[in-house]
Amino acid sequence: MHRAPVSSIALLLLLAACSEASSDREAVPSSASSTSTTSTTVRPPPPLPFEGLGAWVDAFDYAPAYQSDGAPSVTPAAVDEMADAGVRTLYLQVAKDDPRSAGDLVHEELAGQFLVRAHTRGMDVVAWFLPLHVDTAADLRRFRAMVDLDAEGEHFDGYALDVEWVDGVADHDTRSAELLELTAGARAAVGEAPLAAIVYSPVALEVVNPDVWPGFPWTELARFYDAWMPMTYWTFREGSSYRDPAVYVTESVERLRANVDDQEAAVHPIGGIGDASTTDDYAAFLAASESVDAVGWSVYDWATTSLEARSTLSSRAR
Repeated sequence: MHRAPVSSIALLLLLAACSEASSDREAVPSSASSTSTTSTTVRPPPPLPFEGLGAWVDAFDYAPAYQSDGAPSVTPAAVDEMADAGVRTLYLQVAKDDPRSAGDLVHEELAGQFLVRAHTRGMDVVAWFLPLHVDTAADLRRFRAMVDLDAEGEHFDGYALDVEWVDGVADHDTRSAELLELTAGARAAVGEAPLAAIVYSPVALEVVNPDVWPGFPWTELARFYDAWMPMTYWTFREGSSYRDPAVYVTESVERLRANVDDQEAAVHPIGGIGDASTTDDYAAFLAASESVDAVGWSVYDWATTSLEARSTLSSRAR
């Protein structure tokens, strides 16, 4: 059967209708300068769990097996106090190479309780671990145990390696090689999850005591980590200008960014120690953290930081 031809008027009407429908669905930008939002718009990355105010809890704070006398100073109930004080992220020591730990984790049940309670209060939890670099396979096994921990379907929001142990391997080149191998394994274990390096202050390594870890592999490590957390413990710098938190934090962050060749590197300085610091120390620490555009800030540790200091530390977050 022969189909009747479409008239020219009908064809024009059909094309016009299609054009109008297409225009209603999406306005296609005519040039690269257009600000129209489309499905290909580049969105900023989600915030790292290392941003904002943090609180530190180690094995000696919460694990019963690590108490020499009395009960742990920090329990999962303390999460509510942290949240009320404006803490955004809890940094919890989840794994530890120590005979007091049953297996690879400090205390799996308690770690899970901290995690669930923190998530209930809208806080992130970063699991951290201090490797000894003597047995890289064992260090990596413990790290993976943190990654695999599941508490009522909840998992950690980020992970961190506490890179400071030097007693296990005397030769610094060998130690650096072990660290690089472990770091590569840790990155593979977490995939795209956020990973941070808790490191010595560059001032401590380069000025105060260059013999601690000569040739620390900053550049080689840089590609693995999302953030750097230098231990800027000004209370360890008595008798020098570095006792001033503003001086110590500022120079440490500047040196670190130069070492990793990235002036935009995400840095979260850790101050301390809590009970050896003054109100002026905390004020100077906050000012310095802001001046270097630190993504976050915290003081080691929660148990030794006074109520007044906690309030001061949360002031920048408000």
